[in-house]
Amino acid sequence: MDLELTQEQALLQQTARNFATREVEPRAKQLDQTGEWPGELVARMGELGLLGIAIEEQYGGAGLDHVGYALAMEEVSRACASVGVIMSVNNSLACDPVNRFGSEAQKQEFLRPMASGKRLGCFGLTEPMSGSDAATMATFAERAGDHWVLNGSKNFITNGPYADLIVVFAMTRRDVGHRGITAFIVPTDAPGFARGKPDEKLGIHAAQSCTVFFDNCKVPDAQRLGGEGDGFKVAMSTLDGGRIGIASQALGIARAAYEKALAYSKERKAFGTPIADKQAIQFMLADMALEIDAARLLIQRAAFMKDKKQRHSKESAMAKLFASEMATRVTHKALQIHGGLGYTRECDAERHYRDARITEIYEGTSEIMRIVISNSVLKG
Repeated sequence: MDLELTQEQALLQQTARNFATREVEPRAKQLDQTGEWPGELVARMGELGLLGIAIEEQYGGAGLDHVGYALAMEEVSRACASVGVIMSVNNSLACDPVNRFGSEAQKQEFLRPMASGKRLGCFGLTEPMSGSDAATMATFAERAGDHWVLNGSKNFITNGPYADLIVVFAMTRRDVGHRGITAFIVPTDAPGFARGKPDEKLGIHAAQSCTVFFDNCKVPDAQRLGGEGDGFKVAMSTLDGGRIGIASQALGIARAAYEKALAYSKERKAFGTPIADKQAIQFMLADMALEIDAARLLIQRAAFMKDKKQRHSKESAMAKLFASEMATRVTHKALQIHGGLGYTRECDAERHYRDARITEIYEGTSEIMRIVISNSVLKG
């Protein structure tokens, strides 16, 4: 793996950094406080090619790679974790499965507008009583001639309140466990589709999520994604790539917290000198810098393997596990360095602390990541 960025990767990173610094970061605090959907920033990401980074140009994407995607995700998430995860879901969970499992007709009809930012996608796997154990899902799709009838619900759907398309998973046979799951692409204006009110969450307030409902929702068989019964494979392989995006989000959050804590430590004085002169603070900063760099290397390895079309389930799980738990540790230390100020909403440290926590839960909890990793190492 070559750690030197290509010209295209460096340009993408700089484009994302400029956008994040000039347009996203100035609004981050307001978006957190109001929970307002950042529609104009989402549209701007589409204009800049940030919503379909690794999708070929013929399908509306930027035609770049997943290493570049991870770099861009880090930059945007450093400015605002909410905007970062909106970007991640469209790239990793909506565009990627349609790109890899979709027919040519599906790519033209659904992938092209998502990758170009004209339509927004989301991903429907989790249910009120089915999370890590996807085989227990209750949503069911029954075949009726040339279409399917979906009934059920999915919850915690990031982008759900504003998405135009959802990649959704439903049982089509209950007697064969996870082999009875099938994936579908459903426009959110389809009859029988409905959305609940936005969720109230600890963090990432502007990345609105909700429960979605399917009430005798008719879906043409032409919108089935992959083969009948292949949904579990579609979901798990999609999440392998999605974990690279969430790891990059966690990295961006941690980097923002670290950079602000480092700057504050040089300004804040105690006992006559900046607190950066105190060994206790120096050791915290050293640990933060170490963990951030280690996470970035794990993420780049997983992204590199995905670009090479190598199996990367273990490597993506390692990157996501380490980066998410690292973000919790780093934001904790950043808040501590800020002292009492860090606990107030005047300071960004508390926002980063809250935003980091979800990265250990969605797209595979830390516990599931450890199962993925241990299964891989035990098989050898």
